Amino acid sequence: MPQPAEETWKDDVRDTRFDEGCETVLGLGEVGEDQAGLVGGKGAQLGELSRLDGVRVPDGFCVTTDAFRRVVERAPEVDALLDRLAGADPDDRQAVRALSAEVRRAVEEAGIPDGLAAEITGAVARLGEGAAYAVRSSATAEDLPTASFAGQQDTYLNVVGPAEVLRHVRRCWASLFTERAVIYRRRNGFDDRTVRMAVVVQRMVLPDASGVLFTADPVTGHRRTATVDAGFGLGEALVSGLVNPDVFTVRDDAVVAKAIAVKQRALHALPGGGTREVTVEPWQQERPALTDAQVVELVRLGRRIEDRFGCPQDIEWCLTDDGFRIVQSRPITTLFPLPVPDPVPEAVERPTPSVYVSVGHQQMMTDAMKPLGWSMWQRTAMVPMHEAGGRLFVDVSPRLASPASRAALLDVMGKGDPLVRDAMETVLERDEFELPVPDPGDAGETDHAGDAGQAGPANPRAGGASEASVTEADPAIVAELVERSETSLAALERDIRTKSGPELFDFLAEAFEEHKRVLSDPLSIRAIMAGMEATWWLNEKLGEWLGEKNAADALTLSAPGNITSEMGLDLLDVADAIRPHPEVVAFLTDVQDDAHGDGFLDGLVKLPGGSAAREAIETYLRRYGMRCVAEIDITRPRWSERPATLVPLILDNIRNFRPGAAERRFEQGRLRALRTEQDVLSRLRDLPDGERKADATQRMIDQVRAFAGYREYPKYGIVCRYFLYKQALLEEAGRLVRDGVLDEREDVFHLTFQEFEDAVRSRRADPRLIARRKEAFRSYEALTPPRVLTSDGEAVNGAYRRDDVPEGALAGLAVSTGSVEGRARVILDLADAELAEGDILVTRFTDPSWSPLFLGVAGLVTEVGGLMTHGAVIAREYGLPAVVGVDQATRLIRDGQRIRVHGTDGYVEILS
Repeated sequence: MPQPAEETWKDDVRDTRFDEGCETVLGLGEVGEDQAGLVGGKGAQLGELSRLDGVRVPDGFCVTTDAFRRVVERAPEVDALLDRLAGADPDDRQAVRALSAEVRRAVEEAGIPDGLAAEITGAVARLGEGAAYAVRSSATAEDLPTASFAGQQDTYLNVVGPAEVLRHVRRCWASLFTERAVIYRRRNGFDDRTVRMAVVVQRMVLPDASGVLFTADPVTGHRRTATVDAGFGLGEALVSGLVNPDVFTVRDDAVVAKAIAVKQRALHALPGGGTREVTVEPWQQERPALTDAQVVELVRLGRRIEDRFGCPQDIEWCLTDDGFRIVQSRPITTLFPLPVPDPVPEAVERPTPSVYVSVGHQQMMTDAMKPLGWSMWQRTAMVPMHEAGGRLFVDVSPRLASPASRAALLDVMGKGDPLVRDAMETVLERDEFELPVPDPGDAGETDHAGDAGQAGPANPRAGGASEASVTEADPAIVAELVERSETSLAALERDIRTKSGPELFDFLAEAFEEHKRVLSDPLSIRAIMAGMEATWWLNEKLGEWLGEKNAADALTLSAPGNITSEMGLDLLDVADAIRPHPEVVAFLTDVQDDAHGDGFLDGLVKLPGGSAAREAIETYLRRYGMRCVAEIDITRPRWSERPATLVPLILDNIRNFRPGAAERRFEQGRLRALRTEQDVLSRLRDLPDGERKADATQRMIDQVRAFAGYREYPKYGIVCRYFLYKQALLEEAGRLVRDGVLDEREDVFHLTFQEFEDAVRSRRADPRLIARRKEAFRSYEALTPPRVLTSDGEAVNGAYRRDDVPEGALAGLAVSTGSVEGRARVILDLADAELAEGDILVTRFTDPSWSPLFLGVAGLVTEVGGLMTHGAVIAREYGLPAVVGVDQATRLIRDGQRIRVHGTDGYVEILS
């Protein structure tokens, strides 16, 4: 989130006299967008607009932040009150409300010094003492690309006379401390002391109509679609909700839709000042506030403004007899950014649109990534990926262009996440969406942003597996693949230790090629697909022959060789090593995850049983310490870097399980899978042609048991390699810090991989770029990425088109059979997990690092996920009823509510 200048009222020691070194009143024509620190966001934008050809802005001036700062400096009680406000509990609304009111009162009572008052009244006189004015707040944290602060400070209309202008300037200053503004700043990371207030004073426009123009659709994000809200009289009537506006939708210079409201009320200016609500004449109430031609003219004007500022705009406008006036323009802050497209040949007038699929939804990690994180993933991915909003997307439009590859891609995506498929189909159904001409070389290709190796398997089958298409269920294949991966990893670990400086980056270029070679190993891809195809075959055929839903779920319980499920079971063994030592358990209960998370291990050895506990934890970290939440982002702290992250999970295991639970649970799952296999085969043999069906099913069961566990191993290999890359890169960052190139090691997280390499080679880095990247990252964290994004900016999330979900239930994707009822625990951060037996975990997404938590819950609900993503695979491994892809589950389900998860049918009921 962009922050205003760090200068605060306390820090400023310059002369406080208004007649020396202080710009207090500036005409709009004297300011521009680079002076937001002096005239606030609104003032800077209006100043820039006033110089834009064809754009008319009402005359006016700005009372600068210098004036505000120096007035406040003369009121020391304000400073004391701000100290109290800073110390108030942000959740104590009553205290914030009371302190905010005291600050406002102190600011208003501070008065305006004579020199400043003379400058303001002089500016009013030059514009016309008898005229009416709009007096509008313009804070430094306002109308920013990532935070609009819309409506947080006050505006006063139809202010008449110099004395009233002065009074309303004070009121604008005070409105910086309304309760709503204070809370908004807290939520967006702004310090009250670093935000300053300017005031814009403009000649009042008495319009026939007014309203708001969005140069992009604020709901869908579509950049070529503009919307216009319009009503009679002053625009404040629309903003305050007094009237329903006419709404026009414009695309490509044509009104494509409109809804004309019955406008019974309007807000008009009074001759002596102030405004009044009036009744609109009956004959006028259903008349459009604008003609279609005027709407198109306004949108063209908006496009000019958008081009000037370089991003979609939220524009307030007025219409008088002689045309449109623009009274405000600010960025639309809710839009998801567009991916950076591939270069387009100059000869192409208008590039064909692209359809981008979210990589994060395939990887079960939709959080924003820092630049080093997403650029590293780009470097090591098997397909080209585009960044937007700190997330990565794959352009699938070439695959969609070919009918053959389109069907295969939609089928594979639908198996993984039906919402992604529906979103793509929604886009394809639109007449205005023109796909590129297919490249003959792309026919049949279905590479996508899948999960099994950063890009998904190449050429996965479009339909259910045939009996002849699969690999024989030879366990030696998996053993060979694991050995190959470990050999490559050992070579990386050995060789990377000797590299530093530019030589490190030369080495990494080769290492990334080896990384991709391991991931694209044809045998590995066949093994992954063998397990997936066998799963699809079993579900399809046993559903057809026996009426079984998701039959493969029980047959894959405790499948051997699943590194992710083993990670959860091994943490149960760690709990077994610690449980007999009460002093260790008490010590761990008090452990807090500090900045580095490495202190508590040293403290263990001083306790009875502590050495054994430490050895158990360190043994676990040697195998799994490279993992963490959101592990595809190399910048996230690993368990080895913050081992205290594991302490709450270990303590939960100590409380909720008896000794030997890991071995017991695995064996129970294996026996249940065996009983299910015997039952299925027995029932098949009783059918017509039963022996053939049973033999085919046996082969598929053997296949899924042999290869389902390997499905998780390539991701483990990726994360192991990433940890070695990270250790080497952080050592290099440390050298840059020692040489004064960087302030701190983690600054490199806000550089792309190429920028990091350039800094190492040149021994230079731009601190302003790093600061901007940090601000951008904070803003991206607040955005929710769509499953599908078009090059026109439209965010499409898809929908379940089902009629088998009870009314009021939340639809999702069934990924692990069974039904369970229990208390919902809505958890957004693994560190906050506090679970009791029988709880149902409800969260946005789960990656492998969440797997140890699965052992202690009765069911799983996530907002993101698919049939073959990690959370689904491990839920089936542990026999956990699970529904994923439940849109807004963490908002619609409240923590502590009783819910029922229907893992077989794919929906969730809220019971209380």
